[in-house]
Amino acid sequence: MRAVALHKYLPIQHPEALLDVELPAPTPGPGDLLVRVRAVSVNPVDVKIRAPKDKVEASPRVLGWDAAGVVEAVGADVRRFRPGDEVYYAGSIAKPGTNSELHVVDARIVGRKPSSLSFAQAAALPLTAITAWELLFDQLEVSRVKGGRRDAVLVVGGAGGVGSIALQLARALTDLTVIATASRPETQAWCKAQGAHHVVDHRQPLAAQVLALVPEGVRYVLGLTATDQHLPQLVELMKPFGRLGIIDDPSPPFDVSAMKRKSLSLHWELMFTRSLFDVEPLSQQRLLDAVADLVDAGTLKTTMTQDFGPLTAANLRRAHEAVESGRTVGKIVLSGFP
Repeated sequence: MRAVALHKYLPIQHPEALLDVELPAPTPGPGDLLVRVRAVSVNPVDVKIRAPKDKVEASPRVLGWDAAGVVEAVGADVRRFRPGDEVYYAGSIAKPGTNSELHVVDARIVGRKPSSLSFAQAAALPLTAITAWELLFDQLEVSRVKGGRRDAVLVVGGAGGVGSIALQLARALTDLTVIATASRPETQAWCKAQGAHHVVDHRQPLAAQVLALVPEGVRYVLGLTATDQHLPQLVELMKPFGRLGIIDDPSPPFDVSAMKRKSLSLHWELMFTRSLFDVEPLSQQRLLDAVADLVDAGTLKTTMTQDFGPLTAANLRRAHEAVESGRTVGKIVLSGFP
């Protein structure tokens, strides 16, 4: 089968950073699906894992985790799916990635593809939707009961992949006042289109801007980028007993002692934790099915903004370079093979 893989961890501009390769077709285990991949998306985790390091892989390593495709075969223990089903999922960071024609995935973390979306549009959603949903509703325990207490959420980095779907979820499923950060006119407009009530500029001090909108402060913060840089401002703008959820990797030393005076809590989210430790993986299947239902009902929409064309090494290098720039809006996908 065709795939895009690496042997060495090189700067993305290097022609050998990602290579077109031929690999044997994988075989599904008893609880797995074999999926014919129709589209993938590129996430910051792809870029982080591919980043230059002094390491050489003995055999080609395939990256990529988001995928949408068609079930080709099912393992002996799989009951829910059958060949021909259209699915989408985010895979496991501990297993080979989705940048290949055929991919094996644990059936328990796979959801039905939204029928109203193309494969490319669907591939933009799984990893970011799981991350945003778990961060909002599992980690920060935001209520989805309408008509309750009026609070606010701040989404730092609202125009990125996780931020884009987090804004939609918060606006559609909660009573929160939704505030996003974005620094350019096009990213500010995008955040508004995803559901933000207000947008503030993260190039300027955040506390004064946010407290001008919600003088009592913000109960929930999603720190999706540059948390170490923003932390003093976040502490200032948060309510006592507020909750800060983060997904990035702050540079050490990451000193959170300033959070103590307000009794603020810190919550880290990694959507791969369930698959890494086999902790209730079916919850992610249910989550993806719920997202598919919301998409098909018109409540949520795809966050795909660009399709970089067929899955080739050259196109994937372009996508990695764009994500690495930190200036992308929404999600970049690749669809089909040459």
